[in-house]
Amino acid sequence: MNYLGIDTSGAPLSVEMKYGGRYYRYADDDCGARHSAALMPAIDALLRQAGARLSDFDFFACVVGAGSFTGIRIGVSAIKALCFAEQKNCLPLTSFDVLAYDVPDGSALCAVDARHGAYYVQAYKDFRPAGAAKFVLAEEYETLCRSLPVAAATEVPHLVYRCNVHEGLRKAIEGKAAENTGDLAALAPLYIRKSQAEEGR
Repeated sequence: MNYLGIDTSGAPLSVEMKYGGRYYRYADDDCGARHSAALMPAIDALLRQAGARLSDFDFFACVVGAGSFTGIRIGVSAIKALCFAEQKNCLPLTSFDVLAYDVPDGSALCAVDARHGAYYVQAYKDFRPAGAAKFVLAEEYETLCRSLPVAAATEVPHLVYRCNVHEGLRKAIEGKAAENTGDLAALAPLYIRKSQAEEGR
C-alpha cells in the first residue's frame, strides 16, 4: 500500500508518505499562514527523497477539518486536484480522526481550539466517532469534559492526551485506509460553523 496524505487544517503542516514499504514525513509545527506556499514544495521534496512519482500511489488522503477555514480549503483543493490528475482514490480524514488515532485506546473527547473560548469537539470510542462534531462554547465544553478524557494537539483546559498530529495523521491513514474512495465528492471541507466573514454578513 502506497499513499500520500496531508494535513493543513491547523498551524502545523504534515505530509505523510508510504512508498515501497518505507515511511517519509515532512513536519512543520509552525507553518502558520504559509500552507499555500509550503505544501507543494514539501510534497515534491518527499517524492524526490523516495524516488517516487505521484502515479505510484494507491490513494491520496487529506484532513478536511475542523480547523482553519483557509488551511482546509488549501489542502482539499490540492488533494482533489492530485486525485483528478492521477485518477486516484481519495481518503477524507477529520482533525478528530488524527487526534483519536494518537490516543492509546482511541477513546476521548477530541478537541480543536476554535479560539475566543470556543472549541470544535467530537467524542470517539475505539477510534470511531461516538457522536456528531460540534462547535461549543466554554460552558458546554466544561460539561463534556466530565465524561471523557480530552485529547488535543494544543494546550486546552482539562487536557489528558497531548497528541502529535504528525503521528496521528499516519496512524489515521493506515487505520482508515480501507475507506478510500474514488468519489471525489467525498473530499469536501468540514465546516462546523460559519466563517467570521459569513457571520459578519
